[in-house]
Amino acid sequence: MTISKTKITARAHTNIALIKYWGKANQKLKLPTTSSLSLTLNDFYTDTSVLFKPELTEDKISFNNEILSPIKAKRIVHFLDLVRKMANSNLYAEVYTINHVPTSAGLASSASGFAALAAASSKAIGLDLNKKELSRLARRGSGSATRSIYGGFVEWKKGFSDKSSYAVPFEEQLTWPINMVAVMVNKSEKQMSSSKGMQISVATSPYYSAWKKLCKKDLKKIKVAIKNRDFDTMGQIAEENAMRMHSLTLSASPDYSYFDADSLKVMNLVHTLRKNGLACYFTMDAGPNVKILVEQKNTDKLVTELQKQFASDKIVVASSGPGIKYL
Repeated sequence: MTISKTKITARAHTNIALIKYWGKANQKLKLPTTSSLSLTLNDFYTDTSVLFKPELTEDKISFNNEILSPIKAKRIVHFLDLVRKMANSNLYAEVYTINHVPTSAGLASSASGFAALAAASSKAIGLDLNKKELSRLARRGSGSATRSIYGGFVEWKKGFSDKSSYAVPFEEQLTWPINMVAVMVNKSEKQMSSSKGMQISVATSPYYSAWKKLCKKDLKKIKVAIKNRDFDTMGQIAEENAMRMHSLTLSASPDYSYFDADSLKVMNLVHTLRKNGLACYFTMDAGPNVKILVEQKNTDKLVTELQKQFASDKIVVASSGPGIKYL
């Protein structure tokens, strides 16, 4: 094992879950209560550089050109501790991260962030991890990061232990001409973190056991739809699964919501457009921004309709993105 003398830089893209992960069976290991399936996106990504240096007396973390305080850096330092333990090293690191994703706004910034950190830090400290091992490591930083190791459609197998919970590519080299249009209704940091929100939902929603059963069925059905290139069935399953996830937030105690007025505006528009013959389906994660699945041939028409109600700079068209890579 040889520690790199030059910085190692990795790029990871965000992923948006079509079958959601909402709740942990094990908080420490970040083992989910359900398996999930996502689409990696090309337009949202994180670049992270890591260099372990003998002269450092603590980790130095730079995020979007700002040196983080010990409190803000705590989650990243904890992750680096895991990497150090794997490598049997006590060296501290310089970490430089540029996030090309609004942070904590429901656009999976932690997924791309910890996937990039997992790849860059493990290679920088001399570990030679394969993608399965990287996926397991990334999961320790953020559950959904486990899926950002791969491109295209990715399934996270929930497993039952640290070794058995990781992502696998379902269809990585995607040739299906589909897009995901993100409507950035609010780029502010959300008030309820995903992690805390999940805990409240798991502990208090009376519908949580039903959610787990439905997710299992949804995952089976959407995989068949993807294989058959059945866009409408895939979209319908994804939209229903998203709304079921958000029903867990509304039925929790205390209840909370990631919707805002513009989120509902987008969802209602999608319903209207679909009723009028334009095939499109929305999904939402833990944040107010709405993502809309649409076939490439209908993307321009969808964007035109969105622009009637939202500024152009709030609408981002993304296609399928790649897995982890070193720059």
